[in-house]
Amino acid sequence: MFGIVIILIQGCFVPSTVIRQPGSAAALLFNLQFTQISPMVVVALPLLWGLVTLLSRLAQAGPYIRDKDAAGSCTASAFSSVLPAGAVIERADHVDAGGSYGEGAKNLGYPNNVTNLPEVCAIIVNVSSSSTSNYRFGLFLPTAANWNGKLLTVGNGGFLGGINWRDMGPGPHYGMASISTDTGHNSGSDLSWGLNNPERINDWGWRAIHGSVVIGKTLVKAYYQKQIKYSYYSGCSTGGRQGLKEIQLDATSFDGALIGAPAWDQVGLMPWLSRLGTLNLPTTDPGSFTDVSQFTLLADTVRTQCDAKDGLTDNIVSSPETCEPDLSVIQCGNAGVDASNCLTAEQVETAKNVYSDYNESNGQLVYNGLEHSSEDQWDTYQLYGNPANFDQQWPRFFLYNDPTWTWQEYNDTVADDARRIDPGNATADKYDISGYRARGGKIILYHGTADGIVATRSSKLYYNRTREAIGGSIDDFFRFFLVPGMQHCWLSPSAVNAPWNFVGTSQQVALGSFSNGYSVPNNINRQHDAMLALMSWVENSTSVDSVIATAWKVSSGNLQVARQRPLCPYPKKATYNGTGNPDLATSWACA
Repeated sequence: MFGIVIILIQGCFVPSTVIRQPGSAAALLFNLQFTQISPMVVVALPLLWGLVTLLSRLAQAGPYIRDKDAAGSCTASAFSSVLPAGAVIERADHVDAGGSYGEGAKNLGYPNNVTNLPEVCAIIVNVSSSSTSNYRFGLFLPTAANWNGKLLTVGNGGFLGGINWRDMGPGPHYGMASISTDTGHNSGSDLSWGLNNPERINDWGWRAIHGSVVIGKTLVKAYYQKQIKYSYYSGCSTGGRQGLKEIQLDATSFDGALIGAPAWDQVGLMPWLSRLGTLNLPTTDPGSFTDVSQFTLLADTVRTQCDAKDGLTDNIVSSPETCEPDLSVIQCGNAGVDASNCLTAEQVETAKNVYSDYNESNGQLVYNGLEHSSEDQWDTYQLYGNPANFDQQWPRFFLYNDPTWTWQEYNDTVADDARRIDPGNATADKYDISGYRARGGKIILYHGTADGIVATRSSKLYYNRTREAIGGSIDDFFRFFLVPGMQHCWLSPSAVNAPWNFVGTSQQVALGSFSNGYSVPNNINRQHDAMLALMSWVENSTSVDSVIATAWKVSSGNLQVARQRPLCPYPKKATYNGTGNPDLATSWACA
């Protein structure tokens, strides 16, 4: 009878193609060894039929990783069976609790390894994206006991090439698996890798992060043998652009996205940067800024004239749009101006051009200008003797494939060409994301008002264009938070010390040795951590009506709260109650 049972099962009930799959459900069933014969075997045949049919269907639905533990084996071979064609596992490593991981100096974009990790399985995947390009991504997988069913994808910065291990680090601390792509290249701020290589630029523009999310989800589901409950995203600058671009490409990629200072308008931002070079060069020109002290003078002047416009003198320019500072008070040669600490008339004019929106002669907006109070960060773009960064490299290696192009060749046709070509299809300007809204997706967008790298007004523009494209209010799924006094993505000038720390999935890097690896020190809750607020909004429908930002001070070697203030969804602003301690969040309300 035993032999008859086996013949029936093998011959009729289970497809041989399923049986032959290593690690398949049916193969697992046939690894059982029957040690005795019983009449109950016959009685159990209908149940066995149902079990085998179910297991067969599960096997055909997709392979999974088999191991003695609840989660899969952390070996390259264990993952290989679930990878699509063209993808391979470069390495798989078990990392003990408290350990570190990364590629060190080999990773030109992100040479610093992440430290103090929980126990994870770390893998690196290499994917062929075309005949001339490939991208890589890293994946952290917490233990089955620590995984909460969630996935976090993190973005990159600038044009850096490399897996962003440090921003992946917070994910497992939250209980999430985490992913980062290298965007298809390995480099620092050098852009020469894009020369005559449109496929690599496509990887940087959108393809690498999209493919990493798709394949990464497959690996996560296979490893845990469970579906992903929620998929989240966090990124700032280029990372913000990547998140918006992916939402526009595939509404199913994320359930919630935390988007910071997005460089979404590549075809406006990059020509604008080139134009800044022309405004500030050559260094012998009287309109050229030549020293950081000149930006400090500008910043101090703006703060003196604009700080009180928001109703409170606290060194924070909270409403830069309401102030037009008089720069004649620091112009050399004017009455009462210190000749040893002043700006030439031409430098004043350069500053006004940086503040102003850049429009072509036909009125076409190219890109927004920077806010008053952003001056402390102007040295990022404007202290090049012979510019070797974005302002000259992008036209050379992305737009024109001409390494001889120089800043002297710049004119408005560069902006026209940028809009026409959009290298890498990188611009995230598909504003109608109603499909993302319809499936319950949520977005928190934030931007510092003292950002001297990506214009704050560009985020206002994106938010307003999204409202127009969808029609009516979008507050049910999209909230925009301005952060007074915060620079690009994080931090605030020392003279300002505005509350800025509220993003636990990316700003922890700026805290250095004081970081606990994730979230906001001493305040791990949704009131102080925008990622936790986003999760609560997605999972519990708890709307994000404010988030408290923190500024820190170091006392006796310890990190202590210096200031806290609520951030409010645009167009609301934090309003001081007039009587309480202005350094306490309780003295403010959104109105």
